[in-house]
Amino acid sequence: MKIIVDAFGGDNAPLEIVKGCADAVKGLGIDIVLTGRDQEIRRVAKENGISLEHMEICDAPAVITMEDSAGDVVKSKSDSSMALGLHLLAQGKGDAFVSGGNSGALVVGATLIVKRIKGVRRIAFAPVMPKNKGCFMLIDSGANVDCKPEMLQQFGIMGSIYMEKVMGIHHPRVALANIGVEDHKGGELQHGAFSLLKDSGLNFVGNIEARDIPDDAGDVIVADGFTGNVILKMFEGVAIMLMGKLKGIFTHSILNKLAAAIVLKDVKALKKNFDYNEYGGAPLMGCAKPVFKTHGSAKAKTVYNALRLTKAYVEGNVVDEIASSVAKYSALKKKI
Repeated sequence: MKIIVDAFGGDNAPLEIVKGCADAVKGLGIDIVLTGRDQEIRRVAKENGISLEHMEICDAPAVITMEDSAGDVVKSKSDSSMALGLHLLAQGKGDAFVSGGNSGALVVGATLIVKRIKGVRRIAFAPVMPKNKGCFMLIDSGANVDCKPEMLQQFGIMGSIYMEKVMGIHHPRVALANIGVEDHKGGELQHGAFSLLKDSGLNFVGNIEARDIPDDAGDVIVADGFTGNVILKMFEGVAIMLMGKLKGIFTHSILNKLAAAIVLKDVKALKKNFDYNEYGGAPLMGCAKPVFKTHGSAKAKTVYNALRLTKAYVEGNVVDEIASSVAKYSALKKKI
């Protein structure tokens, strides 16, 4: 398997990207295509003793920054590492593409260069996050601020396939983010989406309030991009705050430090459960070929885990499964 990686996407590029890719070559048995400034990649690898074995470099002079507009990926910076990676994927030069760069540019580039699966209305960000038991997918988490009910139905379909094929959850429970659990809650968008999801054949468990999301109330949480992004950022902020408070308690006194030593193993396990580096990032669901977004602050460990999930995404034939499901629902809708 060959995965294309944007070597200059993210705050810690290219060093941490190259380190993560080298670890993935060894640990996952994959080949890598790095896009970016050839000389700088080779210099960083040499200075840090990183092997470039099983890694090909495709030179790209420009870099998409966080300050660039989303459209620059196909306009003024079409020669960037992100744009080149997307073009290589579209041309069949790799099985998937991974980038930690500008999220808006990645969505635009994936939509215009790689294209959407036939019948998919919108590409969606879909991070996998920790909950009380295992993990859940939040889809959409920011790619589409304005949505229609049909889009949320497709988010549910795509998320359900990913959680089953990649995360190994049988018959995943799909829930709709809302302001109450009753069927009549929400506005016009939620009412329409609820009806479509209920009749979709998915394991739809109804509406879900934000406070119940961390408590294993669903495996796929469906939301419009605005609502999903608010949930995502709040979730991350609360997790960081709680871990900080916990650290403060355990370092407050000698007695507390002794108590911390007794439960250290459990505390480390808890911290790992809330560590976004363990989940790598988020797939762009709905792309015609696998595209994965890592965190902008990704370190080597994050990159490795992103590549691990991307490999599973490819091996699970998620794109084909989504295409088949969307076609089935479209045909059913026409008959009705």
